[in-house]
Amino acid sequence: MLITRGLQPIFVKNSDLYTYTMSQADFSPAAERNKQPILEVLRQMLPERGSALEIASGTGQHVIWFAAHLPRWTWQPTDAQPGALSVIAQRVAQQGLTQVRTPLLVDVMAPRWLAEDAQFDLIFCANMLHISPWASCAALMRGSAWHLAPGGLLVTYGPYLEDEVPTAAGNLAFDQSLRAQNPDWGIRRREEVAQEATRAGLQLTARHAMPANNLLLVWTRESESDPK
Repeated sequence: MLITRGLQPIFVKNSDLYTYTMSQADFSPAAERNKQPILEVLRQMLPERGSALEIASGTGQHVIWFAAHLPRWTWQPTDAQPGALSVIAQRVAQQGLTQVRTPLLVDVMAPRWLAEDAQFDLIFCANMLHISPWASCAALMRGSAWHLAPGGLLVTYGPYLEDEVPTAAGNLAFDQSLRAQNPDWGIRRREEVAQEATRAGLQLTARHAMPANNLLLVWTRESESDPK
């Protein structure tokens, strides 16, 4: 299925359909479905308070849901699409969420995301890796290793291929549609993502099976030595 994200047309699997219009606030039915299951996992692993950075915030539905239900956390939404920032800001204002900071323009491929001393207890990234070039995986891992506070977590969410785990038919079709549209896109193999994480000094510490054949993966530093 072909839909648009900002000004970029993309294919999405039916279980993760995003719908965008230019005349009203962007809305993702998939984010509405998965925000609560993701929140339930986050609640199991996060302390009562902390600071979070979201990469590729998109419509902002995740960040406002998490902020509303984890009120002692501060949240920094970001996106690489300038048009997404106003959508996020509008959604935050409508909910009156004072602990959500002004959305920032961040391209994960950029050598510098934020101020060098910016650190976060959580970095969250959902549904980005399969609609980005493979190089974005290494960039995400490097940037996260730089900006994670001691003991911090990188959480990635989305569909993955896995060795010795049968791939759902829907994910196979989704992967084929992505690669047909852009050869640089496609569902990533978890083991290959883990290799990029290792190169950046991160390791996979938890794997959570999620609805609609998605995974929530938790990454931490291999050691608490400063990557800088």
